[in-house]
Amino acid sequence: MVSESNYLLALDAGNTRIKWGIALEHGWIARDALPTARAADLAEALEAAPRARHAIASNVAGPALQAELELACQAIGVSLRVIRSEAEQLGVTNGYREPTQLGSDRWAALIAAHRAHGGHKLVVNAGTALTVDALTADGRFVGGIIVPGPGLMRTSLNRGTAGLRLTEGAFHFLPLTTPDAITSGAIQAAVGAVARMHDAMAGAGATPPLVVLSGGAAAEIAPHLPLEVVIHENLVLDGLVLIGRQA
Repeated sequence: MVSESNYLLALDAGNTRIKWGIALEHGWIARDALPTARAADLAEALEAAPRARHAIASNVAGPALQAELELACQAIGVSLRVIRSEAEQLGVTNGYREPTQLGSDRWAALIAAHRAHGGHKLVVNAGTALTVDALTADGRFVGGIIVPGPGLMRTSLNRGTAGLRLTEGAFHFLPLTTPDAITSGAIQAAVGAVARMHDAMAGAGATPPLVVLSGGAAAEIAPHLPLEVVIHENLVLDGLVLIGRQA
């Protein structure tokens, strides 16, 4: 029987969803998610999962959500560590002038991508926000951008304009309906952000052969990227486990 002390609970708390997983050394034994708006239900969800002794979290959604994470972990008797970005960790060097200002989710994703994939790469998390981070083969994070994700782009048009209502559309290179124009525009904007970062990295002498793509909108944009793409599910959770297992 595996001791509960070997179970690690990882929590990726974002603006839209809280993703969580229970990990052993060999991989995940449970994973799930719930809307951030239902953070008060987290303890109930975790009660049904294999019991961990320790938890590690990334939280980019503010102090109120962190308080909910702490309450949930207290309720199930789990000690919680909330990470922040470091200057260097697990072979990744943080190029930010103030390392702790880099989002902890981006930091965990960089660590996971560096461990999982060799060579220069773009680490892309397509969620509520779309982050595109440049990571060299030797683990140097040399910069990145943040733009709205495709879903947030569509929602902003719905909220910010009188004549454009949010309806489902399909992707076309030359859309001929408004719903298709909105959907296609959001996807093209996301793809363009990744492509521009690819060009910037190539211009700096580190052409990335690979895009490591994660997040809820990954499947939406992956088919339209003119680059080699690997979809890496739960990149942030994987990075959290690597940090949590660090000796």
